Amino acid sequence: MDYPEELVKLVSDRSKEFQLEGFIAGQGPLQPKLMLVGEAPGRNEVVNHIPFSGAAGKELIQAMESIGLTRENTYITSAVRSRPYKIVERFNKRTQEDETVYPNRTPNKKEILAHAPILDYELATIQPKIIATLGNIGLQRLLGPKWQISERHGEIYHGPVLELTNEQDRYQLSEKEYTVVPLFHPAAIFYNRSLSEKIAEDWLTLGKLLEKEEK
Repeated sequence: MDYPEELVKLVSDRSKEFQLEGFIAGQGPLQPKLMLVGEAPGRNEVVNHIPFSGAAGKELIQAMESIGLTRENTYITSAVRSRPYKIVERFNKRTQEDETVYPNRTPNKKEILAHAPILDYELATIQPKIIATLGNIGLQRLLGPKWQISERHGEIYHGPVLELTNEQDRYQLSEKEYTVVPLFHPAAIFYNRSLSEKIAEDWLTLGKLLEKEEK
């Protein structure tokens, strides 16, 4: 998506104090079958500017294909549009030298708030009929901290979501109502293989919902 220059500058100014790298736009059609809201770009995304293009992306694409979705008919974005990183000093046993590395990390609440104007703009522009969140970050950005993916995955929510107030310093409930389906982050399978059945069931629930919408 091409964002207005003033919007990108606003988010850039709001993000200056944080350890964030790059800026990757959301991608997909303006009238998608589905909007996916993830966490934040990773190292691969910063390089190639393609959302979910790493290992988690392969899992995501397989799940999407299982219910007839592709990158061409799905809009993919995230709560934060820059890569959050941390600075780690360590000793490299292979080279026998000290080194500094900058691994990915989970975005914090202030960074999510700083990037909130982008997601608000995408919601207003695309007006998706159905949104699926991927993991806790996207879920809590839209529905609040009380929503935990471990407890609410696969549920179908219909109602308002969180958006910035006019002061742009906190959230309020939107007047518009949305349909939201919380899904596990595709990377969750790497850490807990036992989730595979639940993940498949949740995507099946989403697929049936999309079928109803198309009728």
